[in-house]
Amino acid sequence: MNSRQRRGVVLLLLSVLCALGAFAGVLSVISDVNSKVGPEVAAYRVKSDVAPYQALRPNQFEKITMPERWLSENAVTDVSVVDGKVAVTQLKKGSLLQDDMFVTRPTLERDEQEIAIMIDAATGVAGKIRAGDSVNIYATFAADDQGRTKAQSRVIVPNARVIDVGRLTALEPRDDDRRGALREAVPITFALTTKDAQRVAYAESFAVNVRLALLADGGSTQLRPGEGTYTLEGDK
Repeated sequence: MNSRQRRGVVLLLLSVLCALGAFAGVLSVISDVNSKVGPEVAAYRVKSDVAPYQALRPNQFEKITMPERWLSENAVTDVSVVDGKVAVTQLKKGSLLQDDMFVTRPTLERDEQEIAIMIDAATGVAGKIRAGDSVNIYATFAADDQGRTKAQSRVIVPNARVIDVGRLTALEPRDDDRRGALREAVPITFALTTKDAQRVAYAESFAVNVRLALLADGGSTQLRPGEGTYTLEGDK
Protein backbone atom coordinates (compact mmCIF):
# COMPACT_ATOMS: atom_id res chain seq x y z
CA MET A 1 0.00 0.00 0.00
CA ASN A 2 1.51 3.26 -1.07
CA SER A 3 1.34 6.55 0.84
CA ARG A 4 -1.63 7.84 -1.15
CA GLN A 5 -3.65 4.75 -0.37
CA ARG A 6 -2.73 4.98 3.30
CA ARG A 7 -3.91 8.61 3.40
CA GLY A 8 -7.17 7.56 1.76
CA VAL A 9 -7.73 4.82 4.33
CA VAL A 10 -6.98 7.24 7.18
CA LEU A 11 -9.39 9.83 5.78
CA LEU A 12 -12.04 7.15 5.36
CA LEU A 13 -11.61 6.02 8.95
CA LEU A 14 -11.80 9.62 10.15
CA SER A 15 -14.99 10.13 8.14
CA VAL A 16 -16.52 7.02 9.68
CA LEU A 17 -15.53 8.13 13.17
CA CYS A 18 -16.99 11.63 12.56
CA ALA A 19 -20.23 10.10 11.29
CA LEU A 20 -20.45 7.83 14.33
CA GLY A 21 -19.78 10.81 16.59
CA ALA A 22 -22.50 12.86 14.90
CA PHE A 23 -24.95 9.96 15.15
CA ALA A 24 -24.15 9.53 18.82
CA GLY A 25 -24.68 13.26 19.32
CA VAL A 26 -28.11 13.10 17.66
CA LEU A 27 -29.08 10.13 19.80
CA SER A 28 -27.95 12.02 22.89
CA VAL A 29 -30.06 15.06 21.97
CA ILE A 30 -33.10 12.89 21.26
CA SER A 31 -32.63 11.05 24.55
CA ASP A 32 -32.29 14.33 26.40
CA VAL A 33 -35.44 15.74 24.79
CA ASN A 34 -37.39 12.58 25.57
CA SER A 35 -36.22 12.66 29.17
CA LYS A 36 -37.41 16.26 29.50
CA VAL A 37 -40.67 15.96 27.55
CA GLY A 38 -41.67 12.45 28.52
CA PRO A 39 -44.15 10.10 26.82
CA GLU A 40 -47.05 11.46 24.81
CA VAL A 41 -50.70 10.77 25.64
CA ALA A 42 -54.06 11.44 24.02
CA ALA A 43 -55.95 14.63 24.78
CA TYR A 44 -58.96 16.35 23.22
CA ARG A 45 -59.80 19.84 22.11
CA VAL A 46 -63.05 21.52 21.14
CA LYS A 47 -63.78 21.48 17.39
CA SER A 48 -66.14 24.46 17.44
CA ASP A 49 -67.81 26.71 20.03
CA VAL A 50 -70.28 24.94 22.31
CA ALA A 51 -73.05 26.92 24.03
CA PRO A 52 -73.54 26.66 27.80
CA TYR A 53 -75.82 23.83 29.03
CA GLN A 54 -75.72 22.10 25.63
CA ALA A 55 -75.62 18.31 25.69
CA LEU A 56 -72.18 17.04 24.72
CA ARG A 57 -71.18 14.30 22.26
CA PRO A 58 -67.74 12.76 21.70
CA ASN A 59 -67.68 13.87 18.04
CA GLN A 60 -67.60 17.52 19.16
CA PHE A 61 -63.95 17.03 20.15
CA GLU A 62 -60.84 16.10 18.17
CA LYS A 63 -58.05 13.87 19.39
CA ILE A 64 -54.54 15.28 19.72
CA THR A 65 -51.33 14.00 21.30
CA MET A 66 -49.10 15.93 23.62
CA PRO A 67 -46.48 15.22 26.31
CA GLU A 68 -48.10 13.81 29.42
CA ARG A 69 -46.14 16.14 31.68
CA TRP A 70 -47.71 19.16 29.94
CA LEU A 71 -51.27 18.06 30.63
CA SER A 72 -53.12 19.51 33.60
CA GLU A 73 -54.40 17.05 36.20
CA ASN A 74 -58.02 17.57 35.10
CA ALA A 75 -57.39 17.18 31.34
CA VAL A 76 -59.66 14.59 29.71
CA THR A 77 -57.84 11.65 28.10
CA ASP A 78 -60.94 9.53 27.41
CA VAL A 79 -63.53 11.44 25.38
CA SER A 80 -66.28 8.91 26.09
CA VAL A 81 -66.75 10.47 29.55
CA VAL A 82 -68.53 13.50 28.01
CA ASP A 83 -71.38 11.42 26.60
CA GLY A 84 -74.60 12.46 28.32
CA LYS A 85 -72.97 15.43 30.09
CA VAL A 86 -73.74 19.14 29.61
CA ALA A 87 -71.36 22.07 29.29
CA VAL A 88 -71.25 24.31 32.36
CA THR A 89 -70.06 27.33 30.38
CA GLN A 90 -69.31 28.25 26.79
CA LEU A 91 -66.58 26.04 25.34
CA LYS A 92 -64.33 27.90 22.92
CA LYS A 93 -62.99 26.34 19.72
CA GLY A 94 -59.48 24.97 20.26
CA SER A 95 -59.78 24.78 24.05
CA LEU A 96 -58.31 21.72 25.72
CA LEU A 97 -61.10 19.60 27.18
CA GLN A 98 -61.00 19.40 30.98
CA ASP A 99 -63.30 17.68 33.43
CA ASP A 100 -64.45 20.94 35.05
CA MET A 101 -66.02 22.05 31.76
CA PHE A 102 -69.01 19.69 32.03
CA VAL A 103 -71.33 18.10 34.58
CA THR A 104 -73.83 15.28 34.68
CA ARG A 105 -77.24 16.39 33.51
CA PRO A 106 -79.44 16.79 36.61
CA THR A 107 -81.99 14.04 37.09
CA LEU A 108 -85.61 14.62 38.02
CA GLU A 109 -87.88 12.59 40.23
CA ARG A 110 -90.97 11.10 38.57
CA ASP A 111 -93.25 13.85 39.89
CA GLU A 112 -90.84 16.72 39.15
CA GLN A 113 -90.23 19.03 36.22
CA GLU A 114 -87.65 21.67 35.38
CA ILE A 115 -88.62 25.32 35.50
CA ALA A 116 -86.24 28.25 35.03
CA ILE A 117 -86.86 31.86 36.02
CA MET A 118 -84.75 35.00 35.99
CA ILE A 119 -83.75 36.13 39.46
CA ASP A 120 -82.53 39.68 40.01
CA ALA A 121 -78.86 39.47 40.99
CA ALA A 122 -79.12 42.37 43.43
CA THR A 123 -82.01 40.86 45.40
CA GLY A 124 -81.79 37.18 44.70
CA VAL A 125 -78.58 35.20 44.53
CA ALA A 126 -75.51 37.40 45.11
CA GLY A 127 -73.30 34.68 43.56
CA LYS A 128 -73.74 32.26 46.48
CA ILE A 129 -76.30 29.79 45.16
CA ARG A 130 -75.07 26.71 43.29
CA ALA A 131 -76.61 23.65 41.68
CA GLY A 132 -77.64 21.18 44.38
CA ASP A 133 -78.54 23.87 46.92
CA SER A 134 -81.93 24.15 48.57
CA VAL A 135 -83.64 27.52 48.81
CA ASN A 136 -86.85 29.09 49.93
CA ILE A 137 -88.54 31.10 47.17
CA TYR A 138 -90.15 34.31 48.42
CA ALA A 139 -92.42 36.64 46.48
CA THR A 140 -93.64 40.10 47.48
CA PHE A 141 -96.96 41.44 46.21
CA ALA A 142 -98.18 45.02 46.27
CA ALA A 143 -101.53 46.05 47.68
CA ASP A 144 -104.24 46.62 45.09
CA ASP A 145 -105.57 50.10 44.36
CA GLN A 146 -108.92 49.40 45.97
CA GLY A 147 -107.36 48.32 49.25
CA ARG A 148 -108.95 44.89 49.13
CA THR A 149 -105.59 43.18 49.56
CA LYS A 150 -102.61 44.38 51.54
CA ALA A 151 -98.95 44.33 50.57
CA GLN A 152 -97.54 41.00 51.60
CA SER A 153 -94.59 38.66 51.38
CA ARG A 154 -95.17 34.97 50.79
CA VAL A 155 -93.08 31.82 50.82
CA ILE A 156 -94.08 30.56 47.41
CA VAL A 157 -92.06 27.33 47.59
CA PRO A 158 -90.07 26.11 50.61
CA ASN A 159 -87.06 23.82 50.15
CA ALA A 160 -86.88 24.25 46.38
CA ARG A 161 -84.07 22.21 44.80
CA VAL A 162 -81.72 24.15 42.50
CA ILE A 163 -80.45 22.08 39.59
CA ASP A 164 -78.72 24.76 37.53
CA VAL A 165 -77.45 28.34 37.85
CA GLY A 166 -76.93 30.26 34.61
CA ARG A 167 -74.69 33.16 33.73
CA LEU A 168 -75.22 36.75 34.80
CA THR A 169 -77.30 38.50 32.13
CA ALA A 170 -77.99 42.18 31.58
CA LEU A 171 -81.68 43.10 31.39
CA GLU A 172 -83.38 46.06 29.82
CA PRO A 173 -84.31 48.70 32.44
CA ARG A 174 -87.92 48.80 33.54
CA ASP A 175 -90.07 51.90 33.49
CA ASP A 176 -89.91 52.13 37.30
CA ASP A 177 -86.11 51.79 37.47
CA ARG A 178 -84.38 54.93 38.63
CA ARG A 179 -82.61 56.78 35.81
CA GLY A 180 -82.93 53.76 33.56
CA ALA A 181 -80.46 51.80 35.67
CA LEU A 182 -79.16 48.61 34.08
CA ARG A 183 -80.32 45.48 35.90
CA GLU A 184 -78.64 42.10 35.97
CA ALA A 185 -80.31 38.76 36.52
CA VAL A 186 -79.37 35.10 36.67
CA PRO A 187 -81.45 32.23 35.23
CA ILE A 188 -82.07 29.70 37.98
CA THR A 189 -83.50 26.26 37.18
CA PHE A 190 -85.46 24.35 39.81
CA ALA A 191 -86.78 20.80 40.07
CA LEU A 192 -90.37 21.26 41.25
CA THR A 193 -93.69 19.49 41.36
CA THR A 194 -96.37 20.75 38.97
CA LYS A 195 -98.12 22.73 41.71
CA ASP A 196 -94.92 24.40 42.90
CA ALA A 197 -93.93 25.15 39.31
CA GLN A 198 -97.28 26.91 38.87
CA ARG A 199 -96.64 28.96 42.02
CA VAL A 200 -93.23 30.04 40.76
CA ALA A 201 -94.56 30.92 37.30
CA TYR A 202 -97.32 32.99 38.88
CA ALA A 203 -94.89 34.81 41.16
CA GLU A 204 -92.52 35.59 38.28
CA SER A 205 -95.41 37.11 36.31
CA PHE A 206 -97.23 39.06 39.01
CA ALA A 207 -94.98 39.57 42.03
CA VAL A 208 -93.13 42.83 42.59
CA ASN A 209 -90.00 40.85 43.47
CA VAL A 210 -88.99 37.20 43.67
CA ARG A 211 -86.17 36.43 46.11
CA LEU A 212 -84.25 33.34 47.12
CA ALA A 213 -83.11 32.45 50.62
CA LEU A 214 -80.28 29.90 50.75
CA LEU A 215 -80.70 27.10 53.28
CA ALA A 216 -77.85 25.51 55.20
CA ASP A 217 -76.51 22.18 53.93
CA GLY A 218 -78.95 19.50 54.97
CA GLY A 219 -81.36 22.09 56.37
CA SER A 220 -85.04 22.42 55.57
CA THR A 221 -87.92 24.74 56.33
CA GLN A 222 -91.05 23.51 58.08
CA LEU A 223 -93.87 26.05 57.84
CA ARG A 224 -96.63 26.00 60.41
CA PRO A 225 -100.09 27.24 59.45
CA GLY A 226 -100.01 31.00 58.88
CA GLU A 227 -96.21 31.24 58.59
CA GLY A 228 -96.14 31.26 54.80
CA THR A 229 -97.54 34.80 54.50
CA TYR A 230 -96.29 38.00 56.11
CA THR A 231 -97.94 41.43 56.31
CA LEU A 232 -96.68 44.44 58.19
CA GLU A 233 -100.05 44.85 59.86
CA GLY A 234 -100.00 41.26 61.08
CA ASP A 235 -96.53 41.55 62.62
CA LYS A 236 -97.04 41.80 66.38
